[in-house]
Amino acid sequence: MAARRVTRGPEYHVTATFRAPLRYVFAWCTDFQPGDDRLEKESFTRKIISRAPRRVVYEDLEEGPTGWVWARHDVALRPPTRWHSESVGSHRVASIDYLLTPLSETRTRLDLRWRRARTALGRRVSKRAIERATTRSWQNFARALEKDYRKSGRRRK
Repeated sequence: MAARRVTRGPEYHVTATFRAPLRYVFAWCTDFQPGDDRLEKESFTRKIISRAPRRVVYEDLEEGPTGWVWARHDVALRPPTRWHSESVGSHRVASIDYLLTPLSETRTRLDLRWRRARTALGRRVSKRAIERATTRSWQNFARALEKDYRKSGRRRK
């Protein structure tokens, strides 16, 4: 069951640039795995609920300072340049759009835009703090993606 699209509150926006071609970036970013917490340098547990060519559903669970933090993500894949996630959880709901743009044959930009609303359990966090934390996560992803891309041997000489 998909969450209702969040339409109230501020729109958040971050960008990330990857030294890899668009198709590689799309495949890497949408290959959701149980070990993704290590890429984010976080400590949550991820369970893949279902995976189909155009849809992935997964849940994340993490122990927080005041108890468990749970979220379910329903992701619609729209290759080769975009995906969308509706997320419900114990502390927030979110509607997230991801758009990839090729900058060259070997560089790709991600634009990430979302709206979120906290639930009764969620604490108030500033827009700036949320965007800063999201930027840090995507910087970690970029390092891991680029390392995987170099190891894949697909890089042009």
